[in-house]
Amino acid sequence: MKTIRTSTGPFFERPHFKPGEIERLCTKELRDAGLYPSTPDAIRIDRFLEKRFRISPSYERLPEGVLGFTRFGAEGVVEIIVSSDLDGDKGTPNERRLRTTLAHEAGHGLCHAHLFSLGAKPSSLFNDTDESPQILCRDVAGEAQGHPAYDGRLWEYQANQAIGGLLMPRRLVLDALQALAIPAGSFGQIRIPEDKKPIVVRSLADIFNVNPTVVRIRLAEMFPAHDDQQLQL
Repeated sequence: MKTIRTSTGPFFERPHFKPGEIERLCTKELRDAGLYPSTPDAIRIDRFLEKRFRISPSYERLPEGVLGFTRFGAEGVVEIIVSSDLDGDKGTPNERRLRTTLAHEAGHGLCHAHLFSLGAKPSSLFNDTDESPQILCRDVAGEAQGHPAYDGRLWEYQANQAIGGLLMPRRLVLDALQALAIPAGSFGQIRIPEDKKPIVVRSLADIFNVNPTVVRIRLAEMFPAHDDQQLQL
């Protein structure tokens, strides 16, 4: 990762990640925390927050549409607050959306803590009266659009990319697909027949304990569709 000086947007510096760099960062962090499974399985994202940032998320009533936010200090992540609306019973869709939100906030912690190293909050970031350095998150993972969209908020796009790297690591997704997809060709290509895609999405959602929308976004990131609609590694 390198930092680029900029005169636009809320930050004076803009972090730039090369393709695959966020993925590699997430894999390294999971391995360093001892939380990278040996076989495809749900990542213990709450435990990752505890081990990596030495915090547990707090749950509060937040403004409508706000899923969570990360508060920073001079030494990194100070607090992660999540909407109490997501603190549902185990096994519900809310649990999976909570996991996505925690991974998104962890992505901010991994990618953006240095932007707040001086303890200052960019004045144009939120247009509110709270002066504490934080990043407020609304549409986590692009779930509202159903696809990985970039809307100009680079820090949100990067945190969304970290969701896939933390909750559905590439190597584990490939291992899980071996029993679900049909390999084609000799260059590491993978083809998922149209009639099997719903089954594949549901299966991956259950394996990694994420919502189907997150799976579809992750597959679109990993395997951009070409003209022949083949998922390409």
